[in-house]
Amino acid sequence: MELKTVLYEKKDNVAWITMNRPDVLNAQNAQLRNDMLAALDEARLDDEVYIIVLGGAGRAFSAGADISEWPKMFPMDTLKDFYGNRRFYELMRAIPKPIIAMVNGYALGGGCEAVMACDIVIASEKAKFGQPEVKIGIIPGGGGTQILPRLIGEKRAKELVMTGDFITAQEAWQMGLVNKVVPPEKLLEATQEMVAKLKTQSPVTLKFCKLAVNKSLQLPLDEGLKAEQDIFALCFSTEDQKEGAKAFLEKRTPKYKGK
Repeated sequence: MELKTVLYEKKDNVAWITMNRPDVLNAQNAQLRNDMLAALDEARLDDEVYIIVLGGAGRAFSAGADISEWPKMFPMDTLKDFYGNRRFYELMRAIPKPIIAMVNGYALGGGCEAVMACDIVIASEKAKFGQPEVKIGIIPGGGGTQILPRLIGEKRAKELVMTGDFITAQEAWQMGLVNKVVPPEKLLEATQEMVAKLKTQSPVTLKFCKLAVNKSLQLPLDEGLKAEQDIFALCFSTEDQKEGAKAFLEKRTPKYKGK
């Protein structure tokens, strides 16, 4: 796997994926989008990877799309991109493994949408979030008008999308966009602590957790409850469920195999 704009490191069952165009605040050009797909696919297919961490090099997570590609674009160009190719935001939601966002700075536009596609978000106090697309004559195109209202509510989402205003990490936490806010020097440590906590759980059960919660965003309540029941029943087909129950009864730490 040859990556030009993304760094990939696998260590202790964790894939660390870092957007690496720090000179342009990790703006997402075609190369970065393709590299992200390749890196995420690598982590998705690797059975030794239980958890994925997504971050950005330099002083930004990602400032969004690379606008230098846009002056000559027309509707058919964007439709070809949307319907003719996979987008890494969608792949992130589909990967049945927990994805943690480690947000060090700006997460704007497509960067904010990448955050929304993650399962857990740890943010530096210096992080800024927003959907500023309206300021250049467009709307969010990576889920910002669909996922954001589900996370923070209709009124707040409309305000952010219509004004293009940035919000602080603390405001993002209060709205429910972020799980935890820490001082910049504690960001890596806090992310590692979350990774360690997730690694105490069964990898296969974490996949079921993500699948079930994602269903709640896609289905009416009655259908979602039925999907939850089906996934709950499926848990009893795993070796990890048997080990977890046995360890609980024997008052010991379970030894999960991810099966």
